[in-house]
Amino acid sequence: MNTTRLLKPMAVAAVVFGALTVFSGARALFGDAAARAAVGNAVGFVLWFNFLAGFAYVAAGLGLWLGKPWARHLATALALATALVAAAFAVHVLGGGAFEPRTVGALALRLGFWVAAAAVAHHTGRVVRA
Repeated sequence: MNTTRLLKPMAVAAVVFGALTVFSGARALFGDAAARAAVGNAVGFVLWFNFLAGFAYVAAGLGLWLGKPWARHLATALALATALVAAAFAVHVLGGGAFEPRTVGALALRLGFWVAAAAVAHHTGRVVRA
């Protein structure tokens, strides 16, 4: 599979995903009472992680678009950090903590996206240098 052709669409998706993440996170964290209530039983550390990571999503997307080597590492770091947050979330849930069920899907989507982005970025980096 030609991953080089996937890099630019992946970069655009990362920027859009990041911007939407920052916007929704800001609304949930800093919005009016109705906006905060709409998130239901959101787990605080997951909400804060997602909001802050949204800025890194935008940076990674821009770096991938520009072909910057550091963007590969940032994509990998985002995948690893998301996996750690997902593990901590699982501990929270298994310990009986309240949670919003859609968080499970959201974390899976984020983790899958960043694992794929990191794989494409690293593979493309090797192809470009070859």
